[in-house]
Amino acid sequence: MKLPSLSVPFTAVAATLLLSACGGQSAPTPALPAPTEVAALDTPPPEYPIALACEGVGGVSTLKVTIGADGTTSDIVVVKSSGNAGLDEAAQKAVQGWKFKPATRGGQAAATTIQVPVNFTPPAERPNECFALDAKPSQ
Repeated sequence: MKLPSLSVPFTAVAATLLLSACGGQSAPTPALPAPTEVAALDTPPPEYPIALACEGVGGVSTLKVTIGADGTTSDIVVVKSSGNAGLDEAAQKAVQGWKFKPATRGGQAAATTIQVPVNFTPPAERPNECFALDAKPSQ
């Protein structure tokens, strides 16, 4: 039985296949997406403890917060106190419910740790609730 002749010599085809397998003509490697940083989505301010607002107590609580790959917060630690435990506690409580767009690495969401300052500025005018507190007897 006679085999049909090929228009391209077999040795030329074999050489092309060997060169492409050895990296002579390799496909480009797709570039990984650039990393992105965490971004705030929903960060409502903390509830200012009314007694402290009435006393004009303020400060900044700096927190170390882990933002998970799902954008939720965890591992909230005070790294610098406002100088008042009530303000620090209010800051931690508020940050627990914050939502973020997570950071990405290699195109995938990744957990990240950030520092967050939470500022408590006493109100310029004394809140009306303060008058009710003033009327209560001291304990």
